[in-house]
Amino acid sequence: MSEATFADLGRIVVIVPTYNERENLPLITARVRAAVPEAHVLVADDNSPDGTGTIADDLAAGDDHVHVMHRRGKEGLGAAYLAGFDWALENGFDVVVEMDADGSHQPEQLPRLLDALRDADLVLGSRWVPGGSVVNWPKSREVLSRGGSLYTRLMLGVPMRDATGGYRAFRADTLRKLDLVGVESAGYCFQVELGWRAVRAGMRVREVPIEFVERELGDSKMNQRIVAEALWRVTLWGAQDKARRARRLLAGKRSGGAGW
Repeated sequence: MSEATFADLGRIVVIVPTYNERENLPLITARVRAAVPEAHVLVADDNSPDGTGTIADDLAAGDDHVHVMHRRGKEGLGAAYLAGFDWALENGFDVVVEMDADGSHQPEQLPRLLDALRDADLVLGSRWVPGGSVVNWPKSREVLSRGGSLYTRLMLGVPMRDATGGYRAFRADTLRKLDLVGVESAGYCFQVELGWRAVRAGMRVREVPIEFVERELGDSKMNQRIVAEALWRVTLWGAQDKARRARRLLAGKRSGGAGW
């Protein structure tokens, strides 16, 4: 890739949240820098006890396109991304990318997301659109992920096939319009909430196929509590949204507007 490939999109930063990712961080950083040389990398480390933050500092010392945000502790994926978004907007970046540190989001596919962003406000790297796939997943986890996205589509009325995926590219203006201060979720449900907010705001949301590869090094952060939080929040948001729609419809009927 030449450095001018995505010059029309402006300055690009890839946010990589970390917690105990000392083995993966040097690998994923090098792959991002090779895949899109003009992109910057922001490591948002949640005070990892394994020394990930120190490794991030070493990487930043040797590359002016690598930056480090040291956070107080483990406060959730959404909180790390929100802090990263604030940093990116304050430092004048035009495109902000979410990417996991464990290699499951392949940096080599980042150009695909950036190319799609030319005609979109938000691009999702999707496992569940034609051409998308997962590698080294048990069938039970695939069923859970597909089912979660289907449930989200039904409850929230969003067209996204992969509502929970975390490989995403935002325009900076998109983030400015999403009322990030009002974001309620800190865990993986954060991804659902941002996508839903973008759809409700009438933004152009596109999905492009990706191959998602299960991590080989380190431990997954996914657990039953995270799944339960996502299920509870989507159910609550869906119920609240349906209640709002019903109230608006009833108010319109009483005022002589459109009926049922």
